[in-house]
Amino acid sequence: MSDGTISKDLVIVGGGPAGLSAAIYASRSLLDAVTLEREALGGQVILTSEIDNYPGVPHADGFSLVDAMRAQAEDLGATIVMDPVDSVERDEATGRFRVSAASASYDAAAVIVAAGATPRHAGFEGEERFAGHGVSYCATCDGMFYRGKHVFVVGGGNSAAEEALFLARLASRVTMVVRKDHLRAQAAIVRELEENERVEILLSTSVVALDGGELPSRVTLRDNVTGETRTLDYEEGSFGVFVLVGRVPETGLVAGLVETDDAGYVVTDDRMATATPGLFVAGDVRSKALRQIVTAAADGAVAATSAASYLGLPVEG
Repeated sequence: MSDGTISKDLVIVGGGPAGLSAAIYASRSLLDAVTLEREALGGQVILTSEIDNYPGVPHADGFSLVDAMRAQAEDLGATIVMDPVDSVERDEATGRFRVSAASASYDAAAVIVAAGATPRHAGFEGEERFAGHGVSYCATCDGMFYRGKHVFVVGGGNSAAEEALFLARLASRVTMVVRKDHLRAQAAIVRELEENERVEILLSTSVVALDGGELPSRVTLRDNVTGETRTLDYEEGSFGVFVLVGRVPETGLVAGLVETDDAGYVVTDDRMATATPGLFVAGDVRSKALRQIVTAAADGAVAATSAASYLGLPVEG
């Protein structure tokens, strides 16, 4: 275009499993597409040390799995650019999209947003103060720093339970702090936790404060049934707190263009289509029952073929 904007059939925002899968299927559908990633291909997946539930790739690590996806996409002709996207806008007159990134702007007939989600904070006193210095949001990223130490895991869902099991392989003791009176994780994972001698589960309990010097040395817990609190003192730096209470979907780029559910995730139909024609959403940013690598990849495949169909181009049979 005359103003330097790059014209494309499709722009894919996000280079995680959903975005890379979309790039693969877009290439096979002969779409002129570009995939834009903000920080690192794979997102949270590359921080995962062991993946056992991706079909056909047992005992993979996140980085290797994502690198294989990237290589496959590029071998098929996909263009992947490391460039953070600032905005996604739609021209109502033409029906086309303008995707503005830090280094370039793109004019596209269709867009797939696969921007993922970021960790949710628990909100206890001292959480922000000790973030990165005693408080972590990723066990596989920071677990090695707590080898042989005591760690608290805040949360009771699948992610919290899985990461608690991971931490139990490194830490001397893992205390799960669960706000509700039960764990919401899958039964098989709960059984593993209950049978692990290094894991203690505190139900109906919340962390209300963390205190200390440069590193935390004191944690205050509240019994959510009685309201009573108790403070535990430790040697400074001898323990850590992992906050694993869910994620916040990255929907800011498409605010006003999509419908969201009560948790803020984007609502789509089974074709990954949103309320805006030509705008598709895939992966963890989407409202769905299960957020796993395999479901993100499936979303990406569906989104790309749906985009191709929307543009009247060949799709996978």
